[in-house]
Amino acid sequence: MIALAAYTILLSIFVLLCALARKLLPENFGRKVVGPTIIAVSTVWLGGVLKWLKTFQRIDWDVRNEVELSKQQWYMIVSNHQSWVDIFALFHVLLGNIPFLKFFIKKELLRVPIVGQAWWAMDYPFMQRHSRAEIAKNPAKANDDLEATKKACKRFSYTPTSIVNFLEGTRYTQQKHDKQDPPYEHLLRPKAGGIAFAIQALGERFSSMLDTTIVYHGERPSFWDLACGRVGKVTVHMRHIEIPKRFVEMDYMNNRDDKKDFQNWLHEVWLEKDALISKIKAEQA
Repeated sequence: MIALAAYTILLSIFVLLCALARKLLPENFGRKVVGPTIIAVSTVWLGGVLKWLKTFQRIDWDVRNEVELSKQQWYMIVSNHQSWVDIFALFHVLLGNIPFLKFFIKKELLRVPIVGQAWWAMDYPFMQRHSRAEIAKNPAKANDDLEATKKACKRFSYTPTSIVNFLEGTRYTQQKHDKQDPPYEHLLRPKAGGIAFAIQALGERFSSMLDTTIVYHGERPSFWDLACGRVGKVTVHMRHIEIPKRFVEMDYMNNRDDKKDFQNWLHEVWLEKDALISKIKAEQA
């Protein structure tokens, strides 16, 4: 564990130095020259972490991949969200098979020592969450996340990128489920705004959406459970879902019909995901 921490800190520092060099160069030139180095080092880092997990933690992976993958394409990946382990599950299946994963991350996580700064260096977009009271006091803050999405999509348009979006916006807990009372047994309500804007901005580069479903057989594991080898069996199911062309051309923010149609479409995707989780859990039982 100490060796893994030292390995993470060492490579994170190198990534940060590369990111600082990128900052000093003209934007487009810096991204073209230094960007690939940052991604290469990050890939080595994650590859080492995954090898450590495979060697010492012996997670029972059940990967059900119905799709062909390529490093030369853009990917919009959506997933349910239950645990920090979700991130490692996605990297386990996808690292080296598609462009390096870029997650939308809560801005508060930028404060995590070393790793938070490494996420910044890897060009992960940080989202600022505001309470209803804050938005009521300053309505302009309601658009902060959409503006961050817009800027991120502009950066991602230059080279094949994999964008990961946990649509529920938070990790699933029974307490949150009870509070929301959603029409799903295993999921929270999906947030449509961020992904709608990403599809509007980069939709022509996405032939489809890569729908990922993660199921833990047993209690939802914490990061500490992962470190201590208490994860057990994990099922990861992946499928392509075609993105209707009308959503690439929609005006989600200003057209009520577009917004309603997109939310209804996403609701159907979530109903199918919920049924799939029930099926996988029933198989295990």
